[in-house]
Amino acid sequence: MHKGVIYALLAAALFGASTPFSKILVGQIAPVTLAGLLYLGSGLGLLIGFTLRAMATGSKQATSARLTLPDLPWLGGAILAGGIAGPVLLMIGLTLTPASSASLLLNMEGVLTALLAWFVFKENFDRRIFFGMALIVAAGILLSWDQRPALGVPWGALAIVAACLCWAIDNNFTRKVAASDAVQIAGIKGLVAGSVNLSIALALGLPLPEASTALIAGVVGFGGYGLSLVLFVLALRHLGTARTGAYFSVAPFAGAAIALLMPGETPGPVFWVAAALMGAGIWLHLTETHEHAHSHALMSHEHGHSHDAHHQHTHDFPWEGKEPHSHPHQHEPLTHAHPHFPDTHHRHRH
Repeated sequence: MHKGVIYALLAAALFGASTPFSKILVGQIAPVTLAGLLYLGSGLGLLIGFTLRAMATGSKQATSARLTLPDLPWLGGAILAGGIAGPVLLMIGLTLTPASSASLLLNMEGVLTALLAWFVFKENFDRRIFFGMALIVAAGILLSWDQRPALGVPWGALAIVAACLCWAIDNNFTRKVAASDAVQIAGIKGLVAGSVNLSIALALGLPLPEASTALIAGVVGFGGYGLSLVLFVLALRHLGTARTGAYFSVAPFAGAAIALLMPGETPGPVFWVAAALMGAGIWLHLTETHEHAHSHALMSHEHGHSHDAHHQHTHDFPWEGKEPHSHPHQHEPLTHAHPHFPDTHHRHRH
């Protein structure tokens, strides 16, 4: 299996598992406070990991490229949409929606991510990918309809879909910086988003939870938001935005499976029909192949890489032969054919 797919599926499993645990915590902690603790736990955990890695490598050749000034506007937009607005909307939605249905509604993130990637950022897609997304959309609509109240608007479901839109914007912005250090990206996002959300909670006079509860929220955030985002950034680098979002759509199934083990979670027939539709849509994505003759234009950039077919360059510095490594390098024009995804080196037109 392509390593980008593995990264995306692992990211999905970690994020999906965090949803039912967040559902438990949201009954004890205000939504804004919980969003802050989840991201702060993510950022602090990754900051420790980043520091330990830097100490271990010392003066050795870097394996990942650090963020640069042109990256900051994209990262800032990603943090605003996905790190601040998205989690708060999700926590609000969880207060009004059963955890199992909320988990499946989160599939809308993949759909909205793909729509933005296809029609705003011009990423390639074909009929198979489109039909897969159509099935996931149908399942999301079915779940939303099932959760509608007798009178009024299904605010819980709408809040979760709005959170998915925020994360879709986040995903497309993050792809712009995905060639840089994934741990650095996710760590900065966690620290900034966590600090802002906690500041908002304190300004609103919301109480902080007990230390033990806050620690649990931090651990959930480190796994479901921190490590998950690191893996998601790596998947973006290898698969492109829409396909990473599609593979990430398995996240709700991990969350729903855990939620079904919890008291009071008894989904009806609509839940299982929606699950089947989503499963079929994801299968269409997992079985996709894409190969044709394509040309690489002259390009210079920096990112972690090994000397594969796309990286046949020499070095103007002493190199010990260790891979992967990171340094500025140039790609010469090249035309060839092989199976590929719209990754960092395959963003060509069709």
